Amino acid sequence: MIKLFRKIHYIYSVFSIVFFFILFRPLYYLGTRNPKYYLFLNKIRTFHSFICTAVTGTFFNFEFEKELDSKQTYIYCANHTSNLDIVIFCVLARGRYHFMGKEELLKNPVLGMFFKTIDIPVSRESKISAFRAFKRASENLEKGMSLIIFPEGRIDEAYPPVLQEFKNGPFRLAIEKNIPIVPVSIINIWKLMWDDGMKYGTRPGIGDIYVHEPILTSILGIENADVLKDEVFKKINSKL
Repeated sequence: MIKLFRKIHYIYSVFSIVFFFILFRPLYYLGTRNPKYYLFLNKIRTFHSFICTAVTGTFFNFEFEKELDSKQTYIYCANHTSNLDIVIFCVLARGRYHFMGKEELLKNPVLGMFFKTIDIPVSRESKISAFRAFKRASENLEKGMSLIIFPEGRIDEAYPPVLQEFKNGPFRLAIEKNIPIVPVSIINIWKLMWDDGMKYGTRPGIGDIYVHEPILTSILGIENADVLKDEVFKKINSKL
């Protein structure tokens, strides 16, 4: 019975996301036409996220170690266990932000629109693709657009999830651009939706997210990138 309920809820969740995406598509289309509209685009993404979580009975409980500065540009680093993680950051980051994600998302019927415009696709197997992606992210950070990245690089096949080794890119970028890193522990979202929800279904509930105090990078050199990476890993893992 529980499995059946989760499958029904999954179908309903997918329908809700697609329905509201189609409803907002004209606004999304307008927002992706020019970078000067990206702030408007993100406001629609945030509103879309609020509606979809509300109608599916999914809510988020954010706990902040220290209040974030709404005027500060950040690099958000989080563990990645669910497609809901994207929704979480549309609610958390708001304003001027963009995602970096796997190249396959270019073909996603919903997210593809964003990864062809505001967000940054990257191929895990290509050093050239990674170089170009982080160069573009660097330029966006200089424009005041916070970066949201999942440094594991993918959702691992382990269930229940276990935090996997981080990639180096975001930590070198944070030091080079003197951008504070915000570690975020997404604690139990996988219980509501693991990966895309297809295998185990989904269910309503409250997801807990712990937002750690930003780590300043102004006193660090590139040689400290691995140390920074390890520190962020430990902070995120400490709440999982």
